[in-house]
Amino acid sequence: RDSEVLALPPRLAVFPEAALNRALYLWLAALSAAVDEIAATPEGAAQGWIALNLAATRLALQRFPGLRERHAQLVDAHLAQRPRPQRLKGRAAEAEAAVQAALRASVDGGDVALPATPVLPGEVSPLWLWVEHAAGAAAAPARPDAGEAEPQAQRPPGVTDAKRRAAQRTVDERDGNPLLLVFRAEALLSWSEHVKVNRGDDDSDDGNALAAANDMEKLSIAPDGQTLAARVKFDLDLPSASADDIPLGPGIQLPEWDYKAGVLRPAYCAAQMLVSRPAEPFVPPPALKATARRVRRRLELLRAAPRWQRGEVSGEELDLDAWVRLQSDAGARSEAPAVHARRVKAERSLATLLLADLSLSTDAYATNEARIIDVIRDALFVFGEALSAGGDAFEMLGFSSVRRQHVRMHCLKGFDEPWGAAPRARVGAVKPGYYTRMGAAIRLATQRLQRRGERQRLLLLLTDGKPNDLDQYEGRYGLEDTRHAVQAARAAGLVPFCVSIDDQGHDYLPMLFGTKGYAQVHRATELVGRLAQVYATLTR
Repeated sequence: RDSEVLALPPRLAVFPEAALNRALYLWLAALSAAVDEIAATPEGAAQGWIALNLAATRLALQRFPGLRERHAQLVDAHLAQRPRPQRLKGRAAEAEAAVQAALRASVDGGDVALPATPVLPGEVSPLWLWVEHAAGAAAAPARPDAGEAEPQAQRPPGVTDAKRRAAQRTVDERDGNPLLLVFRAEALLSWSEHVKVNRGDDDSDDGNALAAANDMEKLSIAPDGQTLAARVKFDLDLPSASADDIPLGPGIQLPEWDYKAGVLRPAYCAAQMLVSRPAEPFVPPPALKATARRVRRRLELLRAAPRWQRGEVSGEELDLDAWVRLQSDAGARSEAPAVHARRVKAERSLATLLLADLSLSTDAYATNEARIIDVIRDALFVFGEALSAGGDAFEMLGFSSVRRQHVRMHCLKGFDEPWGAAPRARVGAVKPGYYTRMGAAIRLATQRLQRRGERQRLLLLLTDGKPNDLDQYEGRYGLEDTRHAVQAARAAGLVPFCVSIDDQGHDYLPMLFGTKGYAQVHRATELVGRLAQVYATLTR
């Protein structure tokens, strides 16, 4: 529970009696309103979990006296479920005794002696009659490797360098096995001579940080939880022209929305269409081929199924909506009212553009065996196999970015290109890289989809996170620009829809695409099936 959201489970089965479970639902709603009111005051915000819920309980019973009998029944039933403090030991016994004393005091109005150390919700078994509020929860201890943010005034000036360098991720393993001796033990004269000194991390700026970076062919980066006196700002370098993908035509100028100034900056971003160099043929595993065949058959059945045409003078069934409208409009009488519906086989006019996020975050592992980029590759392959059999026009693009001057758009399969060995090889060769300037990618996809003459034009976006880039394109700036691009796509007559693998997507996706404009995949391995389900629903 926080100041904006009350999260209750879809079902409650805490007690054997259904009446008590229903009463618990009502009680939690009433208690949450009281908790929010108390937590809004400085005194309430400083209270611990037990004191906050006890005060909120008394306030709720004062506001809603009709709940007193139900609350007393809930307390009696829940106390019978809780463990006896006498059977516990130490801190667990002290915390459980304080919780049960507070529950009884909420009924009889008595006083409670709380422990000196505040009790946290995780220290006792689940307490279904109370809520957890941000004000009453103790702050979680900081990770030992996270470090504390330095005040800006205490930070030494960083060394800014325009030179770009190659970099690789690594892991700091110095503390991984502190007692493992990687040399012969007989070489030690005594145990007391072993002193751990990480001289390379001494917090003193010797002025050679930039020179050391220049001497290194590749920078290895690993978080170690320490704050250094010297900092070198650098960018991950782009590949050389000989190793990069092949450009397709000149760059494309795109606008970008600046929410702070409230203006759409024209020609602010530069996008480049790219196609991968000839790669080895993509050979999907047998299980992926079977999935593609199954999805293709499903989409073929949906495409061939007749559709209901409503508002007809005659038909197979009664159109209830048209009948209700006719009956409610007393003046609209006709000898042959159009209140029937019949099934007809209509030709579809549909073009789909699938836009895939290929940023560096997709290099993370979705399962023990597969990365997110592997799951996206499989989804693209199944999507291409399924749509190629149906005859609907479709295009597949991937995107990443390095600042606004370099938005990379990878052409995996064009509208006018048949699905064959070359597009399959490009899909099989997708790899993660760089950042996510989502607004520019959506605007370019909108331009390409606007050129199509089909009646229905669908823009599908596959992503695993929120928009971000090296420059100011992060936080609210990136979100506002992406939302503006989505709104422009809708105004152009397109149907934008997002399929996200981000567990935190519910925090920002409704802002970008609306409550019905996205689907969240909680398990990355379910992306293939969910994408097919979304496509079938949107094109029905």
